[in-house]
Amino acid sequence: MKIKDIGEFELINRITKKFKGKKILVGIGDDAAVIKTKGLQVLTTDCLIEGDHFRKEWFTPKQIGMKAIEINVSDVASMGGIPKYALISLCLPNNLDVSFVESLYKGFWESCDSYGIDIIGGNMAHSNQIMISIFILGEVDEKNLSLRSNAKTGDYLMVSGHLGNGRAGLRLFQENINAYKKIKNNYLEPKSKLDFSKKISSYVNSMIDISDGLAAETKHICDESNCGALIYKEKIPINDEVRAVAKTLSESEYDYALYGGEDFELLYSVSKENIDKVEGFIVGEITKNEGMFLLSNNKKERIKKGGYDHFSQDIL
Repeated sequence: MKIKDIGEFELINRITKKFKGKKILVGIGDDAAVIKTKGLQVLTTDCLIEGDHFRKEWFTPKQIGMKAIEINVSDVASMGGIPKYALISLCLPNNLDVSFVESLYKGFWESCDSYGIDIIGGNMAHSNQIMISIFILGEVDEKNLSLRSNAKTGDYLMVSGHLGNGRAGLRLFQENINAYKKIKNNYLEPKSKLDFSKKISSYVNSMIDISDGLAAETKHICDESNCGALIYKEKIPINDEVRAVAKTLSESEYDYALYGGEDFELLYSVSKENIDKVEGFIVGEITKNEGMFLLSNNKKERIKKGGYDHFSQDIL
């Protein structure tokens, strides 16, 4: 059965839940949602486009839905916030199977349910390819609010986990290599670090999620905080499987971590006074505003290359 066989409104009836949380005054079914909020709000939006962010031959519909939610939750987590509500907009070809959309929504709901997020509305339109746009509204206590702009000279730079997994997974699919299942699964089903953020957000000075590579995210912090940074190359946490993938493809595991993107770990700066209050891996330090450098074998090299850029990269 195709979407064109049942139409927009029957499709909406099939994929939406008539669930209303305590703070939802008006949910799905009206022109707009109405909710009660308190304190500071944190809002984010992101999109996934077929052929650019995913391929149907690599991802199941459910995995696409899960990833769309996870990457937005990752942005909320990087602000020290808690996601509460989601709006989902879809652009879909009318000859797409209804079962694909139903499975896509299973992914949306599974990830949202795991974080206590209510889907409260959205939109649908026709297009020649699948496009998914997610908007998430959350809440954040002022003491937990973590911005890119508050890094201090002398802070340690830390990351929440191993890097390079996203790029390694993508390269395996691009090269059609049927191995390294764990790396592939990490690429297909990334998870946000929301729980990790809850533990550290009140102790960090600045924070950002690593969606475009360690180098790009460090530069964002430096630009917003008017500072420089020194990254310790040999301290970048990279697991053995990622190193093996890079070796198989005669590529650099450090390039995967620095410039690859889609790791969705957290990068944060922490004062020396708070270093014992947070978990993670120390990968560098914040310096005066003199640029970004990579330290390797006691030699400093200026980092000139950025990370993933949507408008300067080839599609998948």
